[in-house]
Amino acid sequence: MKYLVLLAVLVVAYAWWRGQRRATMSRTEAPRQPPAPQDMVACAHCGVHLPRADALTSGPRSYCCAEHQRQDAR
Repeated sequence: MKYLVLLAVLVVAYAWWRGQRRATMSRTEAPRQPPAPQDMVACAHCGVHLPRADALTSGPRSYCCAEHQRQDAR
């Protein structure tokens, strides 16, 4: 019987500790904003889509890597 009481006390103490920890974390943590969507372009050589910021451009055409840009220039 004493082990059952001890177990009940430990469960209640753990639940109280978790509740206090969550309350503290929710007050200090700022809500995260998802990253803004990026414009996507297709590689003129292979057609893979990638963010415009990562693409290599040659005039109006975009490429995923320097090798595709070089191969398409031939």
